[in-house]
Amino acid sequence: MNLSTLDYIVIFSFFALTLLVGFAVSKQSGKNSSEYFLSGRSMPWWLLGISMVATTFAVDTPLLVTDFVRNVGVSGNWGWWVFLLTGMLTVFVYAKLWRRSDVATDIEFYELRYSGKAAKFLRAFRALYLGLIFNILVMSVVTLAAIKIGEVMLGVPKYVTVGVAGLVTLVFSSVGGFKGVIYTDFILFVISMIGAVWAAVYIVNLDQVGGLTELVTNPAVIEKMSILPDFSNTELMMTLLVIPLAVQWWSAWYPGAEPGGGGYVAQRMLAAKNESHAIGATFLFNILHYAMRPWPWILVALASIVVFPDLQSLHTAFPAISQDKLAHDLAYPAMLTFLPSGLLGLVMASMIAAYMSTVSTHLNWGSSYIVNDFYIQHINKDATEKEKVNVGRLSAVVMMVFSSILAFFFTNAQQVFNVIIMFGAGTGLIFILRWFWWRINAWSEIAAMFVSGFVSIFFTFVYFPDSIPSYWQFPIVVAITTLTWIAVTFLTKPEKKETLYSFYNQVQPGGSGWKKVLEDADKDGVEIVGRNKKSSIPNGILAMILGCLLIYSLLFSVGNLVYMNFTTGLILLGASIIFAVLLIQLWKRIKNDVL
Repeated sequence: MNLSTLDYIVIFSFFALTLLVGFAVSKQSGKNSSEYFLSGRSMPWWLLGISMVATTFAVDTPLLVTDFVRNVGVSGNWGWWVFLLTGMLTVFVYAKLWRRSDVATDIEFYELRYSGKAAKFLRAFRALYLGLIFNILVMSVVTLAAIKIGEVMLGVPKYVTVGVAGLVTLVFSSVGGFKGVIYTDFILFVISMIGAVWAAVYIVNLDQVGGLTELVTNPAVIEKMSILPDFSNTELMMTLLVIPLAVQWWSAWYPGAEPGGGGYVAQRMLAAKNESHAIGATFLFNILHYAMRPWPWILVALASIVVFPDLQSLHTAFPAISQDKLAHDLAYPAMLTFLPSGLLGLVMASMIAAYMSTVSTHLNWGSSYIVNDFYIQHINKDATEKEKVNVGRLSAVVMMVFSSILAFFFTNAQQVFNVIIMFGAGTGLIFILRWFWWRINAWSEIAAMFVSGFVSIFFTFVYFPDSIPSYWQFPIVVAITTLTWIAVTFLTKPEKKETLYSFYNQVQPGGSGWKKVLEDADKDGVEIVGRNKKSSIPNGILAMILGCLLIYSLLFSVGNLVYMNFTTGLILLGASIIFAVLLIQLWKRIKNDVL
């Protein structure tokens, strides 16, 4: 399809604005590594929260949601909606702990909590694994989505899409550092949401769709609309709801929803002004991410069922699409081709914004691991601040190049989504408990990491018994991994007392899991800070439950209002208000604990 002059003006204005912000903050960001990776730990909660949600608004996310809706139905989104439980636990229990840790990256945490060669190995390995391999994998999926949008909407060859979008993103993220990423994330999020909502409204009212009333009464759409999976379908219930709610949310490591916090979410909490700003940022992120943002994508996905009912119809409409990229996620960019001049440019800018926000974050976050947790620790301990920044920029270039190449080998985002979930199976419980149980050591994490990866590869690519339903694969990996790391924990020595004392004094986690350490400190005459402080864990868990009820009520309320079930929608909205009032009252107590 052809873009009009107006569309090009909108798109290039967006590119210019993004680069302008990057260059405007480049001088300050390049002063030292703290400014480049954490913006001097001075960022406010609202800016950090919007940055988190902008990062998760990847260009592949609406395509992934479309894949879920067209293949399974709206209920297929429980594969990621369930991570709200993890998010709320991070908000009310772990955000303040991360901010107190005062580490530069969440990988540095390993040498704060653990000691010796095992801790050094764990820090270095995770820095390379997450900083390079994992980041390249995630960015390749985002780039794959950009390729599909470029091919479907513009007829642009994949090399051109990767070259232009990748180069602009690389330049502004490398030059502007973390502050450039945060400031542009705000702009990117606003543009992305305007584009997504406006596009959904226009597409639903296309003649081929017939408006909202026609859409929600279309027989082909009705069978995909349910927010909850079909209770009579055991496989769907187990796959989409039971296993995610019972096991997945606390046991799997997934970017943006790490149990106990981590990754780029931890980076933003560490960049907050103080503990209260860290908590406020993560709470805002979870509200926007789960309750508000999915519905424009879902509406477009449902409308695509009417216009492009199957893969053959997509192939007929876009014959130039290569066979290895033909999948249901193509329906999202296919629907965007119906947009008029001006709006098309805005939506294209919003999709570019989504791409740039996610990739720029992964470039800066991954580079922070390479610099702080590998380069300084193992290559040049005396590196100057300028050298650290330059190594960070070089790391970003390497990640961008390899992720672009890898993108050419994938078919759709769901492939990688499933692989990431499997590879992190069973490790999440350690990330939750390591703050509150003194006995966990570096070998616990090493064992969990390698066993989870090995068992996942074996079950996925080598052998899994046909006699066992496929939905049991994930819980079995979790069980094997968990039993292994618990056994390793008790078969290996605990961390040094000095390390445990230092960690408790720094973070003040509280809880009965540190009773043995506190008793040892008394015997050794070591002063422990905050030992008599009342634990905030019970209030934190209660707040987590209320927060989940609040956001799920909002999610279902918006869904029912969209479906024109106004009575149910308003009842759920009322319930969310009640949960909000209760949470505000509880928050006052938690805030006192924080301060």
